[in-house]
Amino acid sequence: MMRRTAPLMTLLLVAIALLFVINLAIGSIDIPMKDVVAILLGNDETSEIWQNIILKSRVPQALTATMAGAGLAISGLQMQTVFHNPLAGPSVLGVSSGASLGVAFVVLLSGAIGNVALSRLGYLGDTALSIAAIIGSLSVMGLIVWISQRVKGNVTLLIIGVMIGYLASAIIGILKFFSPEEDVKAFVVWGLGSFSRVSGDQMVLFVVIMAILIPLSMLLIKTLNLMLLGDEYAKNLGLNINRARTLIILSAGILIAIVTAYCGPIMFIGLAVPHLCRAVFRSSNHRILMPGTMLMGAALALVCNLLARMPGFEGVLPVNSVTALIGAPVIAVVLFRRRNREFHE
Repeated sequence: MMRRTAPLMTLLLVAIALLFVINLAIGSIDIPMKDVVAILLGNDETSEIWQNIILKSRVPQALTATMAGAGLAISGLQMQTVFHNPLAGPSVLGVSSGASLGVAFVVLLSGAIGNVALSRLGYLGDTALSIAAIIGSLSVMGLIVWISQRVKGNVTLLIIGVMIGYLASAIIGILKFFSPEEDVKAFVVWGLGSFSRVSGDQMVLFVVIMAILIPLSMLLIKTLNLMLLGDEYAKNLGLNINRARTLIILSAGILIAIVTAYCGPIMFIGLAVPHLCRAVFRSSNHRILMPGTMLMGAALALVCNLLARMPGFEGVLPVNSVTALIGAPVIAVVLFRRRNREFHE
């Protein structure tokens, strides 16, 4: 197994490095690779316009995509393992809906009550959106953790999470009805997801937070492997099921909350990447899957970011449109193979 794993991990690392550099060079304005390298090395002789494009736009986008993709993929793997459900993903417990609800409240308060369109506030408006998303997602996650300690069945918890998502969507619909048109548009654009919102100090803070959270999530590898065995067997091996489930939900929920706050609700990466990783590594061992999923999530997010900026196209496509084009076929193939396997058995 290790003979297969090590080369694949190395290949993913090389792919991330190449994709990162390609993300810096290719876009609506193509910049020669030698100039990209010179700018990264601090050469001031290159075009000032190109320096601003690389350092203030493309580097933050690429770093954000890398960390967000890794975080979403890990959270998706954790959700699928704890719920024993191949269709469980980062949004399954309503955490993303909580973030959207927090943003919707800010939209209503700034527009309908304060008569100030959030979209006119620039950096202050973006910061308010991020804070509101974090508060909303962490509030829902806290509710889910509280419920998880009182509900034994994973299916029941899953259904409660879905219902929370529907409830949040209903409240969002009401808030949008009373909001100014400008802020409704801003909310819709935020909901499409983007890696380009994070820049400057926000980007540094986002990368630092994710660089702390991702290694911490790796501490749950042994727990996740035990959860694969089933609740009863894991309990016989000394695992506290309620405590383990709470820790995994907390880990996944916080990762989802931070990514959603900074990038908006990014779909399909957390759902599709764990399946891709299992197919590539042909293993269910989380000692392999966790780092593999992290690297594959980062690589896929960089691919999506590159496609969203489409060389020669003056504009940026919504990231969720690109992730859906890649993720939906993956999920369809997984379901088709699972059904075929069950039929032959």
